[in-house]
Amino acid sequence: MTVPTPIAQADLEFDNGTFDSAAFAAHALGNWQALAAVIDHTLLKPDATRAQVESLCSEALRYRFACAMVNPVWASTAVGALSGTGIPVGVVIGFPLGASLVSTLRQEATALARLGARELDMVMPIGHLKSGNHEAVHHTIHAAASVAHHNGALLKVILETALLTMEEKLRASEIAIQAGADFIKTSTGKEAVNATLPVSITMVRCIREYAERTGMAVGFKPAGGIRTAKQSTDWLAMMKDELGRPWLEPSLFRIGASGLLNDIERQLEHHLTGRYSAGYRHPLA
Repeated sequence: MTVPTPIAQADLEFDNGTFDSAAFAAHALGNWQALAAVIDHTLLKPDATRAQVESLCSEALRYRFACAMVNPVWASTAVGALSGTGIPVGVVIGFPLGASLVSTLRQEATALARLGARELDMVMPIGHLKSGNHEAVHHTIHAAASVAHHNGALLKVILETALLTMEEKLRASEIAIQAGADFIKTSTGKEAVNATLPVSITMVRCIREYAERTGMAVGFKPAGGIRTAKQSTDWLAMMKDELGRPWLEPSLFRIGASGLLNDIERQLEHHLTGRYSAGYRHPLA
């Protein structure tokens, strides 16, 4: 069973305008291992093959990514490939529409946890939120969180922010946190607009308010459209500036990405040779 993450007041080290984001970004780009450690290496294409899933797992192990994220049908394959490596398998549920029955979510979460999934990314019931049925949203998320936590898994709740008004983004963040989410996540990656910094700041300030009020920490995961190491430093800098050092660790911060490995490999080659290689030379170009 997972345990909520307590956070000390001293760890909420807000910089209040003194944070040097340029220096921080330069340091982050020079430390690819720390960047890799917060990436959920993701393959959620409907036409993904067994060979591609096995390759994803091999890459997750090679670079020590935070987890390998797959569709439910490939959960057992990924768990088998990563067994004993320390790299957890993450699986999506209620994905990508957020329109599943609560009973279906419970069954799916239970089955996947029993297969060995240690992280579950669920889409919140978007239609209920937009209908103003906040009780149903809370009930759905809480049901999934209870199953996940009972089986020792984390739950990340996807808000699909591209479909929400600003007021709905705030309310969705608050409900997900109160219902037991371990992380709140921006997007499925299936919409035209996915993770953006302005929306992310709104979400992390809900996390900040909750941490200040309760002493408990909730994680954050931007996902969709983050394809370069330099882009990822924008989110790292935001987390450091808004929430403090604890939110740079994989226990409280993840980046959902399917194409970031390509740029990490190019950055590594630049570090070793002083030159960037052509993108087509790398596996996820």
